[in-house]
Amino acid sequence: MSALSREAFGVLKLLASRGASEAPVFLSSRELGEAIGASQQAASQYLIALTQQGLLTRSLSGRKQGLSLTPAGAQVLRKELEELKSIVEGPSPLELTGGVVSGLGEGRYYLSIGGYVSQFRSRLGYKPFPGTLNVKLTPEGLARLGKVRSLAGVRIDGFTDQGRTFGGANCYPSKLNGRPCHLIVPDRTHYSDVAEFIAAVELRRALRLKDGDTVEMVVGDGTRPTGRRS
Repeated sequence: MSALSREAFGVLKLLASRGASEAPVFLSSRELGEAIGASQQAASQYLIALTQQGLLTRSLSGRKQGLSLTPAGAQVLRKELEELKSIVEGPSPLELTGGVVSGLGEGRYYLSIGGYVSQFRSRLGYKPFPGTLNVKLTPEGLARLGKVRSLAGVRIDGFTDQGRTFGGANCYPSKLNGRPCHLIVPDRTHYSDVAEFIAAVELRRALRLKDGDTVEMVVGDGTRPTGRRS
């Protein structure tokens, strides 16, 4: 679908405001042109373009035409609304589901390293339990998680210790089955479809989870984890 001109987009908004998402709106090209401040010929061209792109349907009724937004046309407007809300209100939290899986055991090691622990304490406000809860995402969930970089997160910087380099990560305030925690996204990871969560407590035990259990995640809701502080 080619990009819409500002004028063509204005036609969609005008028709939607008159209820064209629910029922046909009857207008002549002249009346439409007057409503958007354009000539009759220009208005007719906008209608043709919108129809060709599958955003609008037209049916003749005397000298007027019944104009209806298609589902695709309504989606164009919804996407614009979501983008405006994101600009004004900030990005919306990401709601995901997935299944609990066992990891490789690396989280226990990395979450115990002093260079990380000191940053977790000062930037997240707690010392994480040494281990992550791993959740395998559906393809849809994985695609949605790709938007996580647009959310406000907490940076954990990489560092060098005894000649070894440790990579950084970003942490995002989250809830897992309603319990506050953080999604941790390492700069370097072995996983491609697994989300890793940390908290002050052992999430698997606190939520009574086992491999295969389905969990609900909300990433980026701005809550601050509570629990044992160190």
